[in-house]
Amino acid sequence: MDVGRIPLPRMRLNLGIRRRLAPLLDNDQRKILLANALLYSLPGAPIIYYGDEIGMGDNIWLPDRNGVRTPMQWDSSKNAGFSTAAPEDLYAPVIDTEEYTYKLVNVKNQVNDPDSLLNRMKHLVQTRKSNPIFAMGYYEFLAKDQPQCLTILRSYQDETVLCVLNLTDQDQSLSLEHSKIQGKRLINLLSGKIFCYIKDSKIKIEIEPYDFLWLVCKT
Repeated sequence: MDVGRIPLPRMRLNLGIRRRLAPLLDNDQRKILLANALLYSLPGAPIIYYGDEIGMGDNIWLPDRNGVRTPMQWDSSKNAGFSTAAPEDLYAPVIDTEEYTYKLVNVKNQVNDPDSLLNRMKHLVQTRKSNPIFAMGYYEFLAKDQPQCLTILRSYQDETVLCVLNLTDQDQSLSLEHSKIQGKRLINLLSGKIFCYIKDSKIKIEIEPYDFLWLVCKT
């Protein structure tokens, strides 16, 4: 049984991080990327807790916060490639249960797969680092009457980026209007492809479930 999807009282602990991101989000890569994209769309210095970049699971049966202190899963070898010590000598046992087992979820399995969570996370991080507007820019929440999506307009010097995040499991159609996007091309920062041209200040965006868009405005 996958206890990650059952709200057991043991999952709650008022001492800090108790669960990993993947079990909290049904091991759904769309949700994991969306959660990170939401964090990266806002100002500040975001962090990634080790292992979340590959979708590691946790062990809620270990005491205190040790359930998220299990060995990093580097590969499918002994102790997940973390140590050559005897398994009983490790600080915490490796994750070896169901869909989160180190035999399936590990860096080696993902590093050469362009569609893996690891590589999509790396691309997301690199895109944010390459665009200082995410760390230092002004932010404004748009479309507040359309709460199915979180919509953030980021501005820094002469740059503008529109962030749209669909927080639901349904396709969404979003209507926006803002003077800063008028007469601009919107280019998808992650793909480099033109998303659309905006003749006036109005735009309608169609976005898939748990998807997100980072659209840079260009003249």
